[in-house]
Amino acid sequence: MRHKPSNEESPIASDGGTEPEPKGTAKAQGSQTLVRGLDLLDQVIDGPVKLAELSQRMGLTRSTTHRLANALIDRGFLTFLPREGYLLGPKLLQLGFLAQGQADIVQIARPRIEELAAQTEDTVHFGRLDSDLALYLDKIPGRRRVDISSRIGDRQPLSSTGLGKALLLDDSEARWIEIFEAEHPPGTRRPDFDVWIERMRGYVASGHAYDLEENEDLIRCVAAPVRDASGRIVGAISVSSAAQYMDDARMATLSADVRGTAERISRDLGWSPDTQALQKRRKR
Repeated sequence: MRHKPSNEESPIASDGGTEPEPKGTAKAQGSQTLVRGLDLLDQVIDGPVKLAELSQRMGLTRSTTHRLANALIDRGFLTFLPREGYLLGPKLLQLGFLAQGQADIVQIARPRIEELAAQTEDTVHFGRLDSDLALYLDKIPGRRRVDISSRIGDRQPLSSTGLGKALLLDDSEARWIEIFEAEHPPGTRRPDFDVWIERMRGYVASGHAYDLEENEDLIRCVAAPVRDASGRIVGAISVSSAAQYMDDARMATLSADVRGTAERISRDLGWSPDTQALQKRRKR
């Protein structure tokens, strides 16, 4: 049962009565109430917030904040914990689960990667992790005279592809080593491990990853991770082209465009920088 705070638990200051209703039509009043409700939910993302602080954050009287919060509690969007305050309610968990189930990540990403392909004239891939490989879910061919031999459904190594490295950016270094050793067993062509892991650390810091002709000769790419509402990496995008079109200077320029497209797809999936910052604080 959801707990609705009484006036004793959440004291309302004596501020001369109720706040005057805003002028305008009933429709305008309803819109303002909706916006206030959404703003209130944003204020409790970080955890329980007591009435006095919530009222101050909202710029509303305690009585108005209290009424608005109680309406959200009635519908399950908020919960109240005695002596702690307001926090997000179970209805949001339900809606998030349903929204995630309805979201087709490939369809959501497609307009964004089409735009990126048109902008760069290079081949753009979208993929996700599939066990210990990168699975290509979509591909927009480039307009240059370059044959990128990948196909939708291909599975590629993680340690040598830009897309694969982007999928690993949140993983521990122990996991990186495990992947590297599995993909480069003794007796096979093996890149310099110290160089590889130092680059991975740099990719984490920058938020993007490169393939510097590691997976296929004369092919380079820039990649960046895609995140869902929880902040978890659920996919990655990459821009690939022949090395002649991908010198160091162009790759540096492309990095911002690829990260920007990945961020827009992430926002379409419910991600926000605030959620990411909150997750990082909780990990400390």
